[in-house]
Amino acid sequence: MANESSEECYDRAREVKEFDDSKSGVKGLVDSGITTIPRFFIHPPENLTGIRSHQPVTIHIPIIDLSESYSNPRPQIVQQIGDAARELGFFQIVNHGIPVHVMDSTISAVKAFHELPTEEKKPYYDRSRKGGVSFASNNDLFRSKMASWRDSLSVESAPVPPDWERIPTICRSELLEWNRQTNKLAQVLAQLLGEGLGLRPDRLDELKCMESKTMLAHCYPHCPQPDLTLGISSHTDPAVLTILLQNELEGLQAKFGDDWIDIKPIHGALVVNIGDLLQIMSNGVYKSAEHRVVANSHKEPRITIPIFIGPTGIGNCYHYGPLPELLSEEKPALYRNFTMAEFMTDFFSKEISGLVNNYKL
Repeated sequence: MANESSEECYDRAREVKEFDDSKSGVKGLVDSGITTIPRFFIHPPENLTGIRSHQPVTIHIPIIDLSESYSNPRPQIVQQIGDAARELGFFQIVNHGIPVHVMDSTISAVKAFHELPTEEKKPYYDRSRKGGVSFASNNDLFRSKMASWRDSLSVESAPVPPDWERIPTICRSELLEWNRQTNKLAQVLAQLLGEGLGLRPDRLDELKCMESKTMLAHCYPHCPQPDLTLGISSHTDPAVLTILLQNELEGLQAKFGDDWIDIKPIHGALVVNIGDLLQIMSNGVYKSAEHRVVANSHKEPRITIPIFIGPTGIGNCYHYGPLPELLSEEKPALYRNFTMAEFMTDFFSKEISGLVNNYKL
């Protein structure tokens, strides 16, 4: 009877709204000294399987050297990236052309912002996405069944440049530089992934697949009960591809078969994963892998900066679906065509999960 009474008295919607209205984020909860997490952050046991697995890792994420030295010519890179995109949907890249000191300074600046006192961050807390910039805890907070233990600064840097003045001063120049540094890398990866499908190097760019860039600067603060929640729940990314910069705290896991595999950070490396759009456009040849982030049990915050790259979601001028040159009688289309307006409406209408199954024929 006590449990039934507790269920009847619990007003989740009110508690979520009070949390959001406080503009404190999960970092603010930690700073307040809490020892138990609010109920709406608690995930059911089936969502938490394997979050602290100690079984031997039998699958290793490929580490691909992008340098075009004599020992690693372009055809070999195309083969390696194509194989990783087909088999796992995840790989790490080294010698990618972005200086390590730029990566480190970007991480440090984002960490410095998230570690500001709550009162200094409150003026930035806003879900309206004005000027292409927003800061909040859980972008799907009011759509998800359970919240996750993270705060995020979001910057939509293309196709319309954001109002850079809206980005907190403490990390503005570093995020501007990180955006600039990743522009060329995104083009290179698009060419290599296209070639891995047997396409012309400029085919994805021709289809306007690289016009949109959204950068998220995540902070996963210490969680007092990390076995009860997640940093981000299981999902696939909606974009064509994602480029991830992370500090050296573990947390990212990808699902291969029935197993969750830790993707261990490597200093100087970037993680790349295939998104739902590229799985659909490749007609299932490339894999958009399910992944999640476990709640941070360390005292230091875990910092990550993913950049999601894809077509613009504005208008209905272009239709997307399996590329015609990849189809044949032996390989018919597995997915239907759609506009980006439809695709993005689907994405923003529900909690973070995945979109591939919505477009299966």
